[in-house]
Amino acid sequence: MAKSKSSQRWLQRQAEDPYVKQAQKAGYRSRAVYKLAEIDEKDHLFRPGMRILDLGAAPGGWSQWAWQRLQGQAEIVASDILPMDALPGVTFVQGDFTDQAVMESLLAAFAGRTVHLVMSDLAPNISGLRAVDQARAMLLAELAEETACRLLAPGGAFLTKLFQGEDFDAYVKRLRGVFSKLVIRKPKASRAESREVYLLATGYQGSISAELVTFS
Repeated sequence: MAKSKSSQRWLQRQAEDPYVKQAQKAGYRSRAVYKLAEIDEKDHLFRPGMRILDLGAAPGGWSQWAWQRLQGQAEIVASDILPMDALPGVTFVQGDFTDQAVMESLLAAFAGRTVHLVMSDLAPNISGLRAVDQARAMLLAELAEETACRLLAPGGAFLTKLFQGEDFDAYVKRLRGVFSKLVIRKPKASRAESREVYLLATGYQGSISAELVTFS
C-alpha cells in the first residue's frame, strides 16, 4: 500500500530530525527524552527516592530516562493503552488509566502510597481538524490532572503536555489553584511549528484521596 503524502512528510521529517538521530545513537526509545531532560535541567524535577507515575508512557522514553537519571533510586510505574517493551526497574500497567481496574493496578503497584511526581506526555490521535484535536488534547490533559490530584502527595509535582488553544488559560488557572508554583516550558526538542508546551506544577496543596490507604 502506498504511503500518504502526510505519512511521507512525517517519515522524511523523522529521518532529518537531529533529536531522533541523537536518541537513536544514545539508545533512547524516543526523542521526547530531550524535552524531559531540558525541563529537569531548568527546574530540578527529579530527586532520589521518588515515586513516579508516567502516563501515556509508550514507547517508554520518559521512564527510561528518569530511571537512568536517578540511577535506579526511584519507583517508576508507567501506563499506556499501547503495549510497551519491558524496561529495567519500571512497572508497566497497560490499559486506560481512567478505567477503575487499571487505576486499581496503578494503586497496587505503589502499594497504596502517594506519589511524588505524575508526568504525562499524552497526545490524541490527530484528525487534522484543529478544533477537534484541541478538544481531544484538552480532555486528555484534564484526565491526567484528575489522576495527579488523586495520587499526589502534598508538595508533589505534575508535568503535563498541553496544546495552546481553547480552554488553555482556564486549565492553567485551575492548576494554579492547587499548586504553589506553575511554569510553562517550550523545550528546544519541541518542534517550533507545534502548539505543544509543557506545564510543570509543583507544590501540590490539594487533599489526599481517601482511596490511598497508606502514607509516607
